[in-house]
Amino acid sequence: MGDPALDTDGRFTYRHYRTWPDDERWELIDGVAYAMSPAPGATHQTLVGRLFRWMGNFLEGKPCKVFVAPFDILLPARDEADDEVDTVVQPDVLVYCDRSKVRERFGRGAPDLAVEVLSPSTSKKDQHEKFERYRRAGVREYWVVDPRGKWLCVYRLKPDGNFDEGELRESWDGKYERIESKVLEGFGFDPAKLFAED
Repeated sequence: MGDPALDTDGRFTYRHYRTWPDDERWELIDGVAYAMSPAPGATHQTLVGRLFRWMGNFLEGKPCKVFVAPFDILLPARDEADDEVDTVVQPDVLVYCDRSKVRERFGRGAPDLAVEVLSPSTSKKDQHEKFERYRRAGVREYWVVDPRGKWLCVYRLKPDGNFDEGELRESWDGKYERIESKVLEGFGFDPAKLFAED
């Protein structure tokens, strides 16, 4: 990571972030740097891959576009310049329906849908700090997937700017209730297929 003593006062922005080594993965949330290590395991990658593939197939020929980590997402607080943005995250899977938010090296502004697959090192951050930051940014749908507990929860942004209580899908004797996206109308699946072991 770059030298934290270089005029940051403990607060980092994209200006610092973009100078850090490419072989290190970091996120910034409200100016605080979080290391994204160790690398995700096989189960995590399998779930991310399935969601990315299913969403990509569904969105073929549609205006929305799906991306997979690592892809930087800048979440400005107001209209500050890119280099002054203090939140840079990498959702595991994300969808932008407004293509004007997509640049070559990053997306700027809230994606319409963001997915985080939990891992032991990121679980707390994904369910607290990132949950709150996604809410403030205006992410319309936030999916949290737990590979170990084999559950997923979909939070939807309400008109008052808060997420709803979440729509939880967990196994009852190996069976799940189908989950449907409201942002990607017509997209849904049986969570048992997501968590299936090949």
